[in-house]
Amino acid sequence: MNDAKGYTLVEILVAVAVSLVLLGAVYAAVNSVQRSSAGIERKVTAQQDVRPALELMAMEIRMASYDPNFVTDIWRSTADCASVAANQPYRGIQTATADSITVEMDIDGSSSVGDHPNEVISYAYDATEYYITRATNCGTAQPFLGDRADSGRPRTVRVVNDTAKPVFRYYDGSGNEITALPAGIPNIRTIEITLVVETAEVDPHTGNPRTMIYSTTVIPRNHAPLP
Repeated sequence: MNDAKGYTLVEILVAVAVSLVLLGAVYAAVNSVQRSSAGIERKVTAQQDVRPALELMAMEIRMASYDPNFVTDIWRSTADCASVAANQPYRGIQTATADSITVEMDIDGSSSVGDHPNEVISYAYDATEYYITRATNCGTAQPFLGDRADSGRPRTVRVVNDTAKPVFRYYDGSGNEITALPAGIPNIRTIEITLVVETAEVDPHTGNPRTMIYSTTVIPRNHAPLP
């Protein structure tokens, strides 16, 4: 009598099926972790670019109209930074729109603006290329946050502000939004900066770029009219 024992074909098939199910579960778990890690990495990379950019914008805009020696006719034309600005009552905010701002300051106390780096600073949002530029002392605007698509440089974020969320909003001393610009520039007491950005690469979970919103409020304390 043959007492040899072994597995039947049915048992082998069941074992194979169970193994495949377990392997599928392990693969799905590992893939999910990898996708989550990739998504977090892209978000962290975007934050590392956006937060310092927002902080620098806030710091420089906060210094608008700094004039420690109370010099008259100190504010310069934004066309060349050499001639005297026609709108001296605008003081150190010579341009203010939803997509751009130019601030001026006498940071070295020389009683002159534009004779020291970073005394005339312009930020502008390019809604076509989805990036923000920064220019100093009427020089050529340089990519500041994001970049041109054809630059050949890597882009970690695209700035996607729209009319519902403009980059800059302006408020008077009572908290009322100033929409009559540039006439309302002398009344600016608070500036809200909002950056709506999306990651340059898509989120692995959704197949779409991840969108994030960063904002801060700036009080340009030197911009109030002189007593």
